[in-house]
Amino acid sequence: MKIATKYSPAEIEQKWYEYWLENNLFHSEPDEREPYAIVIPPPNVTGVLHMGHMLNNTIQDVLVRRARMQGKNACWVPGTDHASIATEAKVVQKLTAEGISKTGLTREEFLKHAWDWTHKHGGIILEQLKKLGCSCDWERTAFTMDEIRSESVFKVFCNLYEKGLIYRGVRMVNWDPKALTALSDEEVNYKEQNGKLFYLKYKISAPTPQGGPTYAVVATTRPETIMGDTAMCINPNNPKTAWLKGKKVIVPLINREIPVIEDEYVDMEFGTGCLKVTPAHDINDYMLGEKYGLPSVDIFNNNGTLNNNGAMYAGMDRFDCRKQIERDLIEARLLEKTEPYTNKVGFSERTDVPIEPKLSMQWFLKMEDLAKPALEAVEDDTIKFYPEKFKNTHRHWMTNIKDWCISRQLWWGHQIPAWYIQAPLNPPEGGAWGFVVAPTEEKAREMAIAMHPSLGEIEGGFSLKQDEDCLDTWFSSWLWPVSVFNGINRPGNPDICYYYPTSDLVTGPDIIFFWVARMIMAGEEFRGKEPFRNVYFTGIVRDQLGRKMAKQLGNSPDPIELMNKYGADGVRMGMLFSAPAGNDLLFDESLCEQGRNFCNKIWNAFRLVKGWETADIEQPIENNIANDWFFAAIAKANREVDDLFLKYRLSEALTLLYKLFWDDFCSWYLEIIKPEYGKPIDNKTYNHVLGYFEYLLKLLHPFMPFITEELFNNIEEEFYLIDNKYVKSKTIMTSPIYSEVEWQDEEEEYRIANFETAKEIITNIRNIRASKNISPKEKLALQVSGAYNNDYTDVIRKLANVEIEQVSEKSAGSVSFMVGTAEFAVPVGNLINAEEEIDKMEKEIIRLEGFLKSVNAKLGNERFVANAKPEIVEVERKKQADAETKIASLRESIKGLK
Repeated sequence: MKIATKYSPAEIEQKWYEYWLENNLFHSEPDEREPYAIVIPPPNVTGVLHMGHMLNNTIQDVLVRRARMQGKNACWVPGTDHASIATEAKVVQKLTAEGISKTGLTREEFLKHAWDWTHKHGGIILEQLKKLGCSCDWERTAFTMDEIRSESVFKVFCNLYEKGLIYRGVRMVNWDPKALTALSDEEVNYKEQNGKLFYLKYKISAPTPQGGPTYAVVATTRPETIMGDTAMCINPNNPKTAWLKGKKVIVPLINREIPVIEDEYVDMEFGTGCLKVTPAHDINDYMLGEKYGLPSVDIFNNNGTLNNNGAMYAGMDRFDCRKQIERDLIEARLLEKTEPYTNKVGFSERTDVPIEPKLSMQWFLKMEDLAKPALEAVEDDTIKFYPEKFKNTHRHWMTNIKDWCISRQLWWGHQIPAWYIQAPLNPPEGGAWGFVVAPTEEKAREMAIAMHPSLGEIEGGFSLKQDEDCLDTWFSSWLWPVSVFNGINRPGNPDICYYYPTSDLVTGPDIIFFWVARMIMAGEEFRGKEPFRNVYFTGIVRDQLGRKMAKQLGNSPDPIELMNKYGADGVRMGMLFSAPAGNDLLFDESLCEQGRNFCNKIWNAFRLVKGWETADIEQPIENNIANDWFFAAIAKANREVDDLFLKYRLSEALTLLYKLFWDDFCSWYLEIIKPEYGKPIDNKTYNHVLGYFEYLLKLLHPFMPFITEELFNNIEEEFYLIDNKYVKSKTIMTSPIYSEVEWQDEEEEYRIANFETAKEIITNIRNIRASKNISPKEKLALQVSGAYNNDYTDVIRKLANVEIEQVSEKSAGSVSFMVGTAEFAVPVGNLINAEEEIDKMEKEIIRLEGFLKSVNAKLGNERFVANAKPEIVEVERKKQADAETKIASLRESIKGLK
């Protein structure tokens, strides 16, 4: 089969991905093999590929492809997330552009628009992942709002409600005034903001002693909330504010009388020692309100404007109101002063607007008991984190856990399966009919009648109204490792029993609590077992200035354009070259170029080998030596790559293979065995070349799937490898990677060490040629004195173009060098300008003597020798010995030239 002159990624990538799909090579079914399962972190259904996705999914694909080649039954489950807030926001934006208001639509009408949007834009990202080479089991593609996953969510909600873990109540929540929904604590990002501290005057209501103060001063960053004040609080132990005990004060501008209460919660050192208490709009004030029975006055509409409780500011935006109140307070002489003040303000993770603490009726999930087994699973390494440092982050979240607000005031999502009973008559039991929690309306009707038998006797029947809220998106994705195998609805099905727990999870550390910790909780609760064994945390992809890549900053390249430019294999390599686990990746497009260049190197090396003629001739000695050495080199690399994969150090594994192919295979092995121009290579060596080339392709395949598949299928010849006839697989994807046992070489260390010595000798000779401008075609003599292992003489003779002779004394006019304890000399007297060479060497001696002087001074310092670590002292002694050897060698060379 003829191979093209140039590597064309686009043509090859499309061809082989179609081949893999047509032959169903990504699909997995339970069988007798060891399973290896990964579930994809589901991207937003209407999202598009960004650099974070590229990194995360490249790593997953590397792990999955290697598992296949190890003989495991690999299953990578893809899918997408319905992303309630993000998707609803996009649909609302689209409708607004079309002149349609969400408030003018029924829920059903809005959901039709949302589903149309999802069907039109959903799944784009999954198609883009195919271009990257992702070997997902596409037949198993899941969606968090498909039938199986939705049924799972409703069953879990009902189950947890029945256990008493889900409850409904009025609580202080984080309110997003833009998305118009509650948020969990984990969906709030705190940012430092430069603002003001306002010192407000609250007049004393009751008469004060003659000459006593007429007002108390409160320092606050939010004067716009004074309309919600229902008390002032002081610390009972603070002598500065003791005069306020038992008094009442007047709220500025609105003239409401409020009591002064006492609680040690108040920080005596902050501000004036007086605290305004606004129970409806601050979590700490809410707790004070509950403790002292204070009323709560909600002054905000859901969109962040003031409601009628805001008095004359009703209808104003909260931040506009702040500015206006400042002006009004100054005019009323009720603002003592302002000071610049920096504090942390909570922002919505989704919409990036400041959140508003707000009292709201919401649904909550009790977390304390769920968290205990999940924390234990990580702490005792049942689930291992890579890097391990993220155990600390997980522990912090889990030991400070709060109940999870799981309801969202949105329409796009899983509507909460709570059904409110509506009947024409009051319940005979008194009170309200209440609600029932059930997965379907039919089941809810049965439960309602069971709860109130009289409902079944009402003429005309009764109706049920489902809760308007939907569930937090994370409430579906926390079930992901179980629900993708239908383990909630059919807990004993073959898939869940075979693939669960999954093997690895690859994700970012920013969602340790959002997703990772919650999945562990769900796995322990609903399967009694952890959902995965290992978690690999990727870093964040940043630009060269250290900024997180984002469209808004214009610093994020289009991944599709990158793949069009450098090929998928090139981009995959570029991402992984600098992606150590858990550390942020400073992306540099030149790394993708380096990846593409590596593809070209592999391609051209293959063309070189395939271009050789073969013959049934005797194998040269140097070829036999090279074959033995490279076998040892692959055996060592194979073992090291295995170890690096076990430690999830994929970037280091790739770098090792890059050097093995580029340096050892191309620069050394091929150079040794390459036949003279116009002459054939012996069959035995050629079979080894093809064997080694194919195994290198196998090792590289998880990182570079396309080029390795193409070249693998261009190796047609039969050859022997490890003394066994090789039977070729149809695809490299299922071609096995040999175990460490099969790649054992008893003389591995000996061969590698000796070859390193040979490389050093050859490199020195080449350096002499380069520095003296001596042509590589000029055969030189190499004189050896001292202990020298001649196993690699034929290799040195060929690559250095020298004749080697053992001598007791080197010739005059020689340039010498040391390798180990042996001295080598190359007579060059008649090939060089002796005076120039002597001048160069004398200058080098001066430089080395200066260096030696500083080393000797350090070793002559008794305190250094006594206090430094032994290995550091040993390094300095080695520097001393090397410098002395080089100086002696240079002096000998000068003596010879003179």
